[in-house]
Amino acid sequence: MRPERRGRVMQPSTQVNRQREELAGQAKPYRISKQQVYEAYLRVKANKGAAGIDDETLEAFESKLKDNLYRIWNRMSSGSYFPPAVKAVEIPKANGNTRLLGIPTVADRVAQTVVKMQLEPVVEPKFHPDSYGYRPGKSAHQALATARQRCWKYNWVIDIDVRAFFDNLDHELTMKAVRHHTDEKWVLLYIERWLKAPLQTADGLQARGKGTPQGGVVVSVQAPCFLVDQMSDRLGDPGVIKGRGVRDGQYWSDICAYRGELRAA
Repeated sequence: MRPERRGRVMQPSTQVNRQREELAGQAKPYRISKQQVYEAYLRVKANKGAAGIDDETLEAFESKLKDNLYRIWNRMSSGSYFPPAVKAVEIPKANGNTRLLGIPTVADRVAQTVVKMQLEPVVEPKFHPDSYGYRPGKSAHQALATARQRCWKYNWVIDIDVRAFFDNLDHELTMKAVRHHTDEKWVLLYIERWLKAPLQTADGLQARGKGTPQGGVVVSVQAPCFLVDQMSDRLGDPGVIKGRGVRDGQYWSDICAYRGELRAA
């Protein structure tokens, strides 16, 4: 049998490929751009971090960067992204107890950062100036400096700690709080999936009906949405509180309230 001679194979031009990608993007149910995914990757790269349950390091992820970022974009924009389990690591605390730390995979951290970039600008302006936990331009060192300064100005300091806040975070109330700040469907979809993502412990997969492990990216906007709503309900408008001569400082679930007189508390 003689080989059949075929014509020259024509490769599609770069412009044709780009047009196909744009049409594919328009057909997706959620408008998430590739640029958003790339910017999210740059933030994850800057923060570094350990590998998750797949043992894929940042360097290994970058060895197939284009394919990995495309896969994240394709799944997120189509609504088919499901987060993998979170690697659970116990960190010892000074009091002898342990704190549960969750380590997502590198790819999942990129996906979480995409959502964080969308939601954080909406939530951030609603925080009180004296709230310091996991906010852009804020730090625990600033919270300590403020506390040190105010200890010399007020007679009483009330130290408040929400016990096991992250372990007991109510998923339904958290989603209610997030919906209060955004109606973006893909943001709500993925935050709910991350809340329910199982933990990979030494004993196997552990389903979660409440709580969220510290260590993930999106937890820094999940929990603030909850805290903003709950603290507002209980403390009222910050301007009204300050009008009574009260100064508060908050770092996540740790709160210091400063009072001139004890009865003002």
